[in-house]
Amino acid sequence: MEKQIYNRIKAFLALKHKTNKQLAEHLSVSQQTVSKWCTNYSQPSIPELYNIASFLQISVCELLEPTTFNQSDNF
Repeated sequence: MEKQIYNRIKAFLALKHKTNKQLAEHLSVSQQTVSKWCTNYSQPSIPELYNIASFLQISVCELLEPTTFNQSDNF
């Protein structure tokens, strides 16, 4: 069973040349927390998603855009 990818924080951090540490400092959370979000081990709250999106200068929708699709998905 594949692990579901819920967010794209890690991808956008790399794209924007930002680090987990910078995001953690901006949000006043630990680097471990950001690491868990980046690996989809846990998920940020909705307010945190908005703060992450603001930090990365992207929309929340871009963070949550699906990266894989099942054949049963109707898009």
